[in-house]
Amino acid sequence: MKKKKVENSENIAAHSGTLYVVATPIGNLEDITLRALRILKDVELIAAEEPDHTRRLCSHYGIRTRLTGYNQHNSASKGNKLLGVLKAGMDIALVTSAGTPAISDPGSLLINMAHEQGIRVSPIPGPSALATALSACGLKVDRFVFLGFLPNRQGKRRNYLKELLNEQRTMILYEAPHRIVELMTDLKEIFGDRQAAVLRELTKVYEEIKRGSISEILNDMDEKRIKGEFTIILTGSEEDDAPGMELKERIEELLNGESTGAKEIATRLSGELDVNYRVVYKECLNVMKARAHKKNHPDIKTL
Repeated sequence: MKKKKVENSENIAAHSGTLYVVATPIGNLEDITLRALRILKDVELIAAEEPDHTRRLCSHYGIRTRLTGYNQHNSASKGNKLLGVLKAGMDIALVTSAGTPAISDPGSLLINMAHEQGIRVSPIPGPSALATALSACGLKVDRFVFLGFLPNRQGKRRNYLKELLNEQRTMILYEAPHRIVELMTDLKEIFGDRQAAVLRELTKVYEEIKRGSISEILNDMDEKRIKGEFTIILTGSEEDDAPGMELKERIEELLNGESTGAKEIATRLSGELDVNYRVVYKECLNVMKARAHKKNHPDIKTL
């Protein structure tokens, strides 16, 4: 084991090492900082999500530091061992397979454990699929919310997305290639045909960025070429997306006519007014509820 210390700090716990959170390339091996290379060379141990993947990076830059695996499957047992190494005064570099650790990554568990033990944690900034995608999508990203990977099961995923129907911030998601078409289909059905960007293989040879409406992106997807993890950026709802007077008036007209079911009205008006089906359905239920309340309380006057 090496005895050289990488950096000193007045805040470091006595006799303990430092946990360096090191960002590594998301594709192109040239996308790594000089500081990250120095840290990876000088620490006593590299805790990697996929050691074989990180070993290729280290070999490319002549780094011979010992590696050990740390991932979602062994995070509980391995975390305590790594804390022991840090408490013994040795430094560790924490890396994920690609990008910045702790973002949709089990590294956050080890980082939290180190903080709780009073062990110094030092970030070494660099590549991130999230920031890279935001910078190149060309959509409005002054305010955004990161959702990461959604539930694998369609039912849970759809319920999760329904709760975001009125989210006005731009939404960023990650998805695996074998579920991307299913996810995009869910997004179109739940949010309507919003503008979006789908990015894959960022910084790699087959880097691809698709922009447009969800339906346009879906129509342009070739299932034979769906490879690599995807970053999806979906525009948030506009304030104008809220139910307007025209929608309410049409619902009232249909309720006064032959149409009496919320599903029937939602199906008709979503196409007629180009409004999301669920928005129409929800507003229809609100109108029907208000009418029923007024009928049961005829003395109530509209203000």
